[in-house]
Amino acid sequence: MVTRRAEGSELIVVFVTSLLVASCTVGPNYTRPRIEMPSAYRDTTAVADAAQRESLADAQWFDLFRDDLLTRIVNTALRQNFDLRIAAERVLQARELLRIAHADRVPSVEEFISGSRSRRSEVGSVSPPPDADPQVSSIEAGFSVGWELDVWGRVRRLNEAARAQYLATEEARRGVVTTLVADVSQTYLRLRALDLQLEIARRTRDLGIDSLRLTELRRSRGVATSLDVRQAEQLLYTATGQIASLEREASQTENALSLLLGQVPGDVPRGQPLEAFEEPPTVPAGLPSSLLERRPDIRQAEQELIAANAQIGVAKAEYFPRISLTGVFGGESRALADLLSAPARMWSIGASTVAPIFNAGRTRANVRLAESIQRELVVNYQRAVFSALRDVSDALAGYRKTSEQREQQERLVEALRETSRLSTQRYEGGLDSYLQVLDAERNRFQSELDLAALRQQELAAIVEVYRALGGGWTPLP
Repeated sequence: MVTRRAEGSELIVVFVTSLLVASCTVGPNYTRPRIEMPSAYRDTTAVADAAQRESLADAQWFDLFRDDLLTRIVNTALRQNFDLRIAAERVLQARELLRIAHADRVPSVEEFISGSRSRRSEVGSVSPPPDADPQVSSIEAGFSVGWELDVWGRVRRLNEAARAQYLATEEARRGVVTTLVADVSQTYLRLRALDLQLEIARRTRDLGIDSLRLTELRRSRGVATSLDVRQAEQLLYTATGQIASLEREASQTENALSLLLGQVPGDVPRGQPLEAFEEPPTVPAGLPSSLLERRPDIRQAEQELIAANAQIGVAKAEYFPRISLTGVFGGESRALADLLSAPARMWSIGASTVAPIFNAGRTRANVRLAESIQRELVVNYQRAVFSALRDVSDALAGYRKTSEQREQQERLVEALRETSRLSTQRYEGGLDSYLQVLDAERNRFQSELDLAALRQQELAAIVEVYRALGGGWTPLP
Protein backbone atom coordinates (compact mmCIF):
# COMPACT_ATOMS: atom_id res chain seq x y z
CA MET A 1 0.00 0.00 0.00
CA VAL A 2 2.84 2.39 0.86
CA THR A 3 4.54 1.60 -2.43
CA ARG A 4 1.38 2.43 -4.40
CA ARG A 5 0.99 5.74 -2.56
CA ALA A 6 4.63 6.61 -3.30
CA GLU A 7 4.14 5.83 -6.97
CA GLY A 8 0.99 7.96 -7.08
CA SER A 9 2.82 10.84 -5.39
CA GLU A 10 5.60 10.66 -7.95
CA LEU A 11 3.09 10.82 -10.80
CA ILE A 12 1.42 13.83 -9.20
CA VAL A 13 4.78 15.56 -8.87
CA VAL A 14 5.56 14.86 -12.52
CA PHE A 15 2.13 16.10 -13.53
CA VAL A 16 2.35 19.35 -11.56
CA THR A 17 5.90 19.98 -12.77
CA SER A 18 4.78 19.49 -16.36
CA LEU A 19 1.97 21.97 -15.92
CA LEU A 20 4.39 24.55 -14.55
CA VAL A 21 6.74 24.07 -17.45
CA ALA A 22 3.82 24.22 -19.89
CA SER A 23 3.85 28.01 -19.69
CA CYS A 24 6.80 27.94 -22.10
CA THR A 25 5.89 28.61 -25.73
CA VAL A 26 8.54 28.37 -28.41
CA GLY A 27 8.49 30.47 -31.56
CA PRO A 28 8.17 34.23 -32.09
CA ASN A 29 5.21 36.17 -30.75
CA TYR A 30 3.39 38.18 -33.40
CA THR A 31 4.04 41.89 -33.84
CA ARG A 32 2.43 43.90 -36.61
CA PRO A 33 4.95 44.90 -39.32
CA ARG A 34 5.82 48.58 -39.08
CA ILE A 35 4.63 50.56 -42.09
CA GLU A 36 5.04 54.31 -42.37
CA MET A 37 1.60 55.56 -43.34
CA PRO A 38 1.27 58.98 -45.02
CA SER A 39 -0.54 61.73 -43.17
CA ALA A 40 -3.00 62.20 -46.03
CA TYR A 41 -3.96 60.60 -49.31
CA ARG A 42 -2.60 61.93 -52.54
CA ASP A 43 -4.49 64.96 -53.90
CA THR A 44 -5.82 65.78 -50.43
CA THR A 45 -4.72 68.18 -47.74
CA ALA A 46 -1.41 67.09 -46.24
CA VAL A 47 -2.34 68.31 -42.76
CA ALA A 48 -4.17 65.70 -40.71
CA ASP A 49 -6.53 67.85 -38.69
CA ALA A 50 -9.65 66.89 -36.78
CA ALA A 51 -11.91 67.46 -39.76
CA GLN A 52 -9.86 65.11 -41.88
CA ARG A 53 -10.51 62.29 -39.44
CA GLU A 54 -14.07 62.12 -40.73
CA SER A 55 -14.46 59.60 -43.51
CA LEU A 56 -17.09 58.69 -46.04
CA ALA A 57 -16.65 55.11 -44.83
CA ASP A 58 -18.29 56.08 -41.52
CA ALA A 59 -21.66 56.34 -43.29
CA GLN A 60 -23.87 53.34 -43.93
CA TRP A 61 -24.00 52.30 -47.55
CA PHE A 62 -27.76 52.84 -47.88
CA ASP A 63 -27.25 56.49 -46.92
CA LEU A 64 -25.05 57.17 -49.96
CA PHE A 65 -27.89 57.75 -52.45
CA ARG A 66 -31.06 57.08 -50.41
CA ASP A 67 -32.75 55.03 -53.13
CA ASP A 68 -35.16 52.51 -51.59
CA LEU A 69 -35.17 50.19 -54.59
CA LEU A 70 -31.38 50.08 -54.73
CA THR A 71 -31.40 49.24 -51.02
CA ARG A 72 -33.81 46.35 -51.57
CA ILE A 73 -31.77 45.03 -54.49
CA VAL A 74 -28.55 45.09 -52.46
CA ASN A 75 -30.23 43.32 -49.54
CA THR A 76 -31.46 40.66 -51.96
CA ALA A 77 -27.90 40.16 -53.17
CA LEU A 78 -26.66 39.86 -49.59
CA ARG A 79 -29.13 37.03 -49.02
CA GLN A 80 -28.88 35.14 -52.30
CA ASN A 81 -25.54 35.79 -54.01
CA PHE A 82 -23.65 32.59 -54.78
CA ASP A 83 -20.15 33.88 -54.02
CA LEU A 84 -21.26 35.21 -50.65
CA ARG A 85 -22.94 31.91 -49.74
CA ILE A 86 -19.75 30.05 -50.65
CA ALA A 87 -17.71 32.46 -48.52
CA ALA A 88 -20.09 31.92 -45.60
CA GLU A 89 -19.60 28.15 -45.83
CA ARG A 90 -15.83 28.64 -45.80
CA VAL A 91 -16.17 30.62 -42.60
CA LEU A 92 -18.11 27.75 -41.04
CA GLN A 93 -15.43 25.30 -42.18
CA ALA A 94 -12.69 27.41 -40.61
CA ARG A 95 -14.71 27.68 -37.41
CA GLU A 96 -14.96 23.90 -37.15
CA LEU A 97 -11.23 23.54 -37.81
CA LEU A 98 -10.65 25.93 -34.91
CA ARG A 99 -12.84 23.77 -32.68
CA ILE A 100 -10.89 20.69 -33.76
CA ALA A 101 -7.62 22.38 -32.87
CA HIS A 102 -9.04 23.57 -29.54
CA ALA A 103 -10.06 19.99 -28.67
CA ASP A 104 -6.39 19.00 -28.54
CA ARG A 105 -5.84 21.30 -25.55
CA VAL A 106 -7.99 19.21 -23.22
CA PRO A 107 -7.79 15.52 -22.33
CA SER A 108 -9.64 13.09 -24.55
CA VAL A 109 -11.81 10.45 -22.86
CA GLU A 110 -12.83 7.32 -24.71
CA GLU A 111 -15.00 4.39 -23.75
CA PHE A 112 -13.93 0.88 -24.67
CA ILE A 113 -15.64 -2.48 -24.51
CA SER A 114 -14.01 -5.64 -25.81
CA GLY A 115 -14.67 -9.32 -25.52
CA SER A 116 -12.96 -12.46 -26.73
CA ARG A 117 -13.29 -16.22 -26.48
CA SER A 118 -10.47 -18.61 -27.34
CA ARG A 119 -9.58 -22.28 -26.99
CA ARG A 120 -6.07 -23.57 -26.31
CA SER A 121 -4.75 -26.73 -27.82
CA GLU A 122 -4.60 -29.59 -25.34
CA VAL A 123 -1.57 -31.11 -27.07
CA GLY A 124 0.30 -27.94 -28.02
CA SER A 125 3.61 -26.62 -26.72
CA VAL A 126 1.74 -24.52 -24.14
CA SER A 127 -1.18 -26.66 -23.11
CA PRO A 128 -3.50 -25.92 -20.19
CA PRO A 129 -3.41 -28.03 -17.00
CA PRO A 130 -5.40 -31.26 -17.19
CA ASP A 131 -8.13 -29.98 -14.91
CA ALA A 132 -8.40 -26.54 -16.66
CA ASP A 133 -10.98 -25.59 -19.24
CA PRO A 134 -9.22 -25.14 -22.61
CA GLN A 135 -11.82 -22.53 -23.61
CA VAL A 136 -11.13 -19.08 -22.14
CA SER A 137 -13.41 -16.00 -22.21
CA SER A 138 -12.34 -12.42 -21.51
CA ILE A 139 -14.41 -9.22 -21.26
CA GLU A 140 -13.00 -5.73 -20.72
CA ALA A 141 -14.86 -2.43 -20.32
CA GLY A 142 -13.89 0.99 -19.08
CA PHE A 143 -12.59 4.42 -19.94
CA SER A 144 -9.25 5.59 -21.29
CA VAL A 145 -7.84 9.10 -20.94
CA GLY A 146 -5.11 10.65 -23.07
CA TRP A 147 -3.58 14.11 -22.88
CA GLU A 148 -0.56 15.63 -24.52
CA LEU A 149 1.09 18.05 -22.11
CA ASP A 150 1.68 21.21 -24.11
CA VAL A 151 5.10 21.78 -22.55
CA TRP A 152 6.57 23.70 -25.49
CA GLY A 153 3.40 25.38 -26.71
CA ARG A 154 2.97 23.31 -29.87
CA VAL A 155 -0.76 22.81 -29.34
CA ARG A 156 -1.20 26.44 -28.32
CA ARG A 157 0.54 27.60 -31.49
CA LEU A 158 -1.71 25.30 -33.52
CA ASN A 159 -4.72 26.89 -31.85
CA GLU A 160 -3.32 30.35 -32.55
CA ALA A 161 -2.86 29.47 -36.21
CA ALA A 162 -6.34 27.96 -36.50
CA ARG A 163 -7.92 31.01 -34.88
CA ALA A 164 -6.07 33.35 -37.23
CA GLN A 165 -7.15 31.28 -40.24
CA TYR A 166 -10.74 31.44 -39.04
CA LEU A 167 -10.55 35.22 -38.71
CA ALA A 168 -8.91 35.41 -42.13
CA THR A 169 -11.85 33.59 -43.72
CA GLU A 170 -14.22 35.92 -41.90
CA GLU A 171 -12.37 38.92 -43.34
CA ALA A 172 -12.47 37.26 -46.76
CA ARG A 173 -16.25 36.99 -46.41
CA ARG A 174 -16.45 40.66 -45.52
CA GLY A 175 -14.36 41.41 -48.59
CA VAL A 176 -16.84 39.48 -50.71
CA VAL A 177 -19.67 41.50 -49.16
CA THR A 178 -17.88 44.77 -49.91
CA THR A 179 -17.16 43.79 -53.51
CA LEU A 180 -20.67 42.42 -54.01
CA VAL A 181 -22.48 45.53 -52.82
CA ALA A 182 -20.18 47.76 -54.87
CA ASP A 183 -20.74 45.61 -57.97
CA VAL A 184 -24.51 45.56 -57.48
CA SER A 185 -24.65 49.32 -56.93
CA GLN A 186 -22.45 50.12 -59.92
CA THR A 187 -24.31 47.68 -62.17
CA TYR A 188 -27.64 49.17 -61.15
CA LEU A 189 -26.33 52.68 -61.79
CA ARG A 190 -25.11 51.53 -65.20
CA LEU A 191 -28.59 50.17 -65.92
CA ARG A 192 -30.19 53.49 -64.96
CA ALA A 193 -27.69 55.31 -67.18
CA LEU A 194 -28.68 53.08 -70.10
CA ASP A 195 -32.33 53.87 -69.36
CA LEU A 196 -31.51 57.57 -69.54
CA GLN A 197 -29.57 57.12 -72.77
CA LEU A 198 -32.49 55.17 -74.22
CA GLU A 199 -34.78 58.03 -73.31
CA ILE A 200 -32.43 60.47 -75.06
CA ALA A 201 -32.17 58.22 -78.12
CA ARG A 202 -35.94 57.82 -78.39
CA ARG A 203 -36.45 61.54 -78.00
CA THR A 204 -33.90 62.14 -80.74
CA ARG A 205 -35.63 59.53 -82.91
CA ASP A 206 -38.96 61.34 -82.49
CA LEU A 207 -37.23 64.58 -83.33
CA GLY A 208 -35.72 62.94 -86.40
CA ILE A 209 -39.14 61.71 -87.54
CA ASP A 210 -40.61 65.21 -87.20
CA SER A 211 -37.59 66.75 -88.91
CA LEU A 212 -37.79 64.28 -91.81
CA ARG A 213 -41.52 64.93 -92.23
CA LEU A 214 -40.92 68.69 -92.27
CA THR A 215 -38.05 68.39 -94.73
CA GLU A 216 -40.09 66.24 -97.10
CA LEU A 217 -42.86 68.80 -96.90
CA ARG A 218 -40.41 71.57 -97.70
CA ARG A 219 -39.06 69.59 -100.65
CA SER A 220 -42.59 69.09 -102.00
CA ARG A 221 -42.97 72.84 -101.96
CA GLY A 222 -39.64 73.38 -103.64
CA VAL A 223 -37.96 74.94 -100.62
CA ALA A 224 -35.70 71.99 -99.73
CA THR A 225 -33.72 69.57 -101.83
CA SER A 226 -33.43 65.80 -101.92
CA LEU A 227 -30.04 66.18 -100.24
CA ASP A 228 -31.77 67.81 -97.28
CA VAL A 229 -34.12 64.83 -97.07
CA ARG A 230 -31.22 62.37 -97.10
CA GLN A 231 -29.43 64.34 -94.41
CA ALA A 232 -32.58 64.34 -92.28
CA GLU A 233 -32.75 60.57 -92.65
CA GLN A 234 -29.21 60.27 -91.26
CA LEU A 235 -30.23 61.69 -87.90
CA LEU A 236 -33.25 59.37 -87.73
CA TYR A 237 -31.29 56.24 -88.59
CA THR A 238 -28.47 57.18 -86.23
CA ALA A 239 -30.95 57.43 -83.36
CA THR A 240 -32.81 54.21 -84.23
CA GLY A 241 -29.52 52.32 -84.54
CA GLN A 242 -28.39 53.65 -81.16
CA ILE A 243 -31.69 52.54 -79.62
CA ALA A 244 -31.07 48.95 -80.69
CA SER A 245 -27.53 49.05 -79.30
CA LEU A 246 -28.67 50.50 -75.97
CA GLU A 247 -31.52 48.01 -75.63
CA ARG A 248 -29.09 45.14 -76.18
CA GLU A 249 -26.69 46.51 -73.58
CA ALA A 250 -29.52 47.13 -71.10
CA SER A 251 -30.72 43.54 -71.48
CA GLN A 252 -27.20 42.20 -70.89
CA THR A 253 -26.77 44.47 -67.88
CA GLU A 254 -30.03 43.15 -66.41
CA ASN A 255 -28.75 39.60 -66.89
CA ALA A 256 -25.50 40.48 -65.12
CA LEU A 257 -27.40 42.08 -62.25
CA SER A 258 -29.67 39.04 -61.97
CA LEU A 259 -26.64 36.79 -61.54
CA LEU A 260 -25.32 39.04 -58.78
CA LEU A 261 -28.73 38.76 -57.10
CA GLY A 262 -28.65 34.96 -57.33
CA GLN A 263 -31.64 34.93 -59.68
CA VAL A 264 -32.39 33.65 -63.16
CA PRO A 265 -32.03 36.30 -65.90
CA GLY A 266 -35.08 38.51 -66.01
CA ASP A 267 -36.40 42.04 -65.79
CA VAL A 268 -35.00 44.21 -63.01
CA PRO A 269 -37.31 46.76 -61.35
CA ARG A 270 -36.35 50.40 -61.54
CA GLY A 271 -36.32 53.07 -58.86
CA GLN A 272 -35.70 56.77 -59.18
CA PRO A 273 -34.15 58.05 -62.43
CA LEU A 274 -30.44 58.67 -62.66
CA GLU A 275 -30.86 62.46 -62.49
CA ALA A 276 -32.68 62.13 -59.15
CA PHE A 277 -29.74 60.48 -57.35
CA GLU A 278 -28.32 62.85 -54.75
CA GLU A 279 -24.61 62.82 -54.13
CA PRO A 280 -23.22 63.16 -50.60
CA PRO A 281 -22.52 66.82 -49.83
CA THR A 282 -18.87 65.98 -49.15
CA VAL A 283 -16.65 63.00 -49.80
CA PRO A 284 -14.08 63.09 -46.96
CA ALA A 285 -11.33 60.49 -47.13
CA GLY A 286 -10.23 60.40 -43.49
CA LEU A 287 -6.83 59.29 -42.24
CA PRO A 288 -4.83 56.71 -44.23
CA SER A 289 -3.97 54.87 -41.01
CA SER A 290 -7.63 53.93 -40.60
CA LEU A 291 -7.31 51.61 -43.60
CA LEU A 292 -5.42 49.13 -41.41
CA GLU A 293 -8.59 48.56 -39.40
CA ARG A 294 -11.23 49.15 -42.10
CA ARG A 295 -10.12 47.26 -45.18
CA PRO A 296 -11.09 43.57 -45.13
CA ASP A 297 -8.24 42.60 -47.47
CA ILE A 298 -5.64 44.18 -45.15
CA ARG A 299 -7.17 42.51 -42.11
CA GLN A 300 -7.27 39.19 -43.95
CA ALA A 301 -3.59 39.53 -44.94
CA GLU A 302 -2.68 40.28 -41.32
CA GLN A 303 -4.56 37.25 -39.99
CA GLU A 304 -2.84 35.03 -42.54
CA LEU A 305 0.46 36.49 -41.34
CA ILE A 306 -0.46 35.74 -37.72
CA ALA A 307 -1.23 32.13 -38.67
CA ALA A 308 2.09 31.76 -40.47
CA ASN A 309 3.92 33.28 -37.50
CA ALA A 310 2.30 30.71 -35.19
CA GLN A 311 3.32 27.89 -37.52
CA ILE A 312 6.96 28.77 -36.84
CA GLY A 313 6.37 27.88 -33.19
CA VAL A 314 4.70 24.64 -34.24
CA ALA A 315 7.72 23.72 -36.35
CA LYS A 316 10.23 24.65 -33.62
CA ALA A 317 8.35 22.60 -31.03
CA GLU A 318 9.31 19.47 -33.00
CA TYR A 319 12.87 19.91 -31.69
CA PHE A 320 11.63 18.98 -28.21
CA PRO A 321 10.03 15.82 -26.82
CA ARG A 322 6.29 15.34 -26.65
CA ILE A 323 5.00 14.29 -23.24
CA SER A 324 1.71 12.50 -22.95
CA LEU A 325 -0.29 11.21 -19.98
CA THR A 326 -2.51 8.17 -20.30
CA GLY A 327 -4.90 6.49 -17.94
CA VAL A 328 -7.26 3.54 -18.01
CA PHE A 329 -10.05 2.69 -15.55
CA GLY A 330 -12.47 -0.18 -15.92
CA GLY A 331 -13.00 -3.83 -15.29
CA GLU A 332 -11.79 -7.16 -16.64
CA SER A 333 -13.45 -10.51 -16.08
CA ARG A 334 -13.94 -13.88 -17.66
CA ALA A 335 -17.70 -13.65 -17.12
CA LEU A 336 -19.96 -10.72 -17.95
CA ALA A 337 -21.79 -11.07 -14.62
CA ASP A 338 -18.56 -10.47 -12.69
CA LEU A 339 -17.47 -7.41 -14.73
CA LEU A 340 -18.81 -4.88 -12.19
CA SER A 341 -17.54 -6.67 -9.09
CA ALA A 342 -14.72 -5.30 -6.97
CA PRO A 343 -12.17 -7.96 -7.90
CA ALA A 344 -12.70 -7.19 -11.60
CA ARG A 345 -11.66 -3.55 -11.30
CA MET A 346 -8.48 -2.39 -12.97
CA TRP A 347 -6.69 0.93 -13.51
CA SER A 348 -3.43 2.21 -14.82
CA ILE A 349 -1.70 5.58 -15.10
CA GLY A 350 1.25 6.19 -17.31
CA ALA A 351 3.36 8.83 -18.96
CA SER A 352 5.28 8.63 -22.22
CA THR A 353 7.65 10.86 -24.08
CA VAL A 354 8.80 10.85 -27.69
CA ALA A 355 11.89 12.86 -28.61
CA PRO A 356 13.49 13.28 -32.04
CA ILE A 357 17.05 11.95 -32.39
CA PHE A 358 17.69 11.78 -36.12
CA ASN A 359 15.35 12.60 -39.01
CA ALA A 360 17.80 13.74 -41.70
CA GLY A 361 17.20 17.46 -41.08
CA ARG A 362 13.43 17.31 -41.53
CA THR A 363 12.69 19.42 -38.44
CA ARG A 364 15.19 22.09 -39.43
CA ALA A 365 13.76 22.18 -42.96
CA ASN A 366 10.23 22.56 -41.59
CA VAL A 367 11.35 25.50 -39.46
CA ARG A 368 13.02 27.19 -42.41
CA LEU A 369 9.93 26.56 -44.53
CA ALA A 370 7.66 28.12 -41.91
CA GLU A 371 9.98 31.13 -41.57
CA SER A 372 10.05 31.62 -45.34
CA ILE A 373 6.25 31.47 -45.54
CA GLN A 374 6.05 34.03 -42.74
CA ARG A 375 8.43 36.40 -44.55
CA GLU A 376 6.41 36.01 -47.73
CA LEU A 377 3.21 36.94 -45.91
CA VAL A 378 4.92 39.99 -44.39
CA VAL A 379 5.54 41.19 -47.93
CA ASN A 380 1.97 40.25 -48.85
CA TYR A 381 0.68 42.35 -45.94
CA GLN A 382 2.80 45.32 -46.99
CA ARG A 383 1.55 44.97 -50.56
CA ALA A 384 -2.06 44.89 -49.35
CA VAL A 385 -1.53 48.16 -47.44
CA PHE A 386 0.09 49.95 -50.36
CA SER A 387 -2.52 48.59 -52.77
CA ALA A 388 -5.22 50.00 -50.50
CA LEU A 389 -3.52 53.40 -50.50
CA ARG A 390 -3.42 53.29 -54.28
CA ASP A 391 -7.09 52.25 -54.49
CA VAL A 392 -8.16 55.22 -52.40
CA SER A 393 -5.96 57.66 -54.31
CA ASP A 394 -7.25 56.34 -57.63
CA ALA A 395 -10.85 56.50 -56.44
CA LEU A 396 -10.49 60.07 -55.13
CA ALA A 397 -8.83 61.21 -58.35
CA GLY A 398 -11.48 59.45 -60.40
CA TYR A 399 -14.30 61.07 -58.47
CA ARG A 400 -12.86 64.59 -58.56
CA LYS A 401 -11.88 64.54 -62.21
CA THR A 402 -15.11 62.89 -63.29
CA SER A 403 -17.04 65.59 -61.45
CA GLU A 404 -15.06 68.26 -63.26
CA GLN A 405 -15.60 66.52 -66.58
CA ARG A 406 -19.33 66.20 -65.93
CA GLU A 407 -19.59 69.93 -65.16
CA GLN A 408 -17.87 70.80 -68.43
CA GLN A 409 -20.03 68.32 -70.31
CA GLU A 410 -23.17 70.00 -68.96
CA ARG A 411 -21.93 73.32 -70.33
CA LEU A 412 -21.19 71.67 -73.66
CA VAL A 413 -24.69 70.22 -73.83
CA GLU A 414 -26.23 73.63 -73.15
CA ALA A 415 -24.06 75.18 -75.85
CA LEU A 416 -24.99 72.49 -78.38
CA ARG A 417 -28.68 72.83 -77.58
CA GLU A 418 -28.47 76.53 -78.32
CA THR A 419 -26.48 75.80 -81.47
CA SER A 420 -29.16 73.34 -82.58
CA ARG A 421 -31.89 75.92 -81.99
CA LEU A 422 -30.07 78.64 -83.91
CA SER A 423 -29.12 76.39 -86.81
CA THR A 424 -32.74 75.23 -87.12
CA GLN A 425 -33.90 78.83 -87.25
CA ARG A 426 -31.35 79.70 -89.95
CA TYR A 427 -32.33 76.64 -91.99
CA GLU A 428 -36.03 77.47 -91.78
CA GLY A 429 -35.19 81.04 -92.76
CA GLY A 430 -33.27 79.81 -95.81
CA LEU A 431 -29.92 81.10 -94.62
CA ASP A 432 -28.20 77.69 -94.20
CA SER A 433 -28.51 74.17 -95.59
CA TYR A 434 -29.76 71.27 -93.58
CA LEU A 435 -26.16 70.10 -93.11
CA GLN A 436 -25.65 72.62 -90.31
CA VAL A 437 -28.82 71.42 -88.59
CA LEU A 438 -27.71 67.80 -88.96
CA ASP A 439 -24.28 68.50 -87.49
CA ALA A 440 -25.77 70.42 -84.56
CA GLU A 441 -28.37 67.73 -83.77
CA ARG A 442 -25.87 64.91 -84.13
CA ASN A 443 -23.38 66.65 -81.84
CA ARG A 444 -26.06 67.38 -79.29
CA PHE A 445 -27.30 63.80 -79.39
CA GLN A 446 -23.82 62.42 -78.74
CA SER A 447 -23.05 64.98 -76.05
CA GLU A 448 -26.29 64.13 -74.18
CA LEU A 449 -25.37 60.44 -74.30
CA ASP A 450 -21.91 61.28 -72.97
CA LEU A 451 -23.40 63.40 -70.19
CA ALA A 452 -25.61 60.52 -69.07
CA ALA A 453 -22.57 58.23 -69.00
CA LEU A 454 -20.58 60.78 -66.98
CA ARG A 455 -23.36 61.11 -64.44
CA GLN A 456 -23.31 57.36 -63.96
CA GLN A 457 -19.50 57.33 -63.73
CA GLU A 458 -19.56 60.07 -61.10
CA LEU A 459 -22.02 58.14 -58.93
CA ALA A 460 -20.06 54.94 -59.47
CA ALA A 461 -16.90 56.79 -58.43
CA ILE A 462 -18.53 57.60 -55.09
CA VAL A 463 -19.25 53.89 -54.62
CA GLU A 464 -15.63 53.12 -55.49
CA VAL A 465 -14.35 55.68 -52.97
CA TYR A 466 -16.57 54.14 -50.31
CA ARG A 467 -15.35 50.63 -51.17
CA ALA A 468 -11.69 51.68 -51.28
CA LEU A 469 -11.97 53.30 -47.85
CA GLY A 470 -13.32 50.07 -46.39
CA GLY A 471 -16.86 51.24 -45.76
CA GLY A 472 -19.07 48.87 -43.82
CA TRP A 473 -21.86 47.22 -45.79
CA THR A 474 -24.35 46.52 -43.03
CA PRO A 475 -27.60 44.99 -44.35
CA LEU A 476 -30.88 46.48 -43.24
CA PRO A 477 -32.96 44.34 -40.85
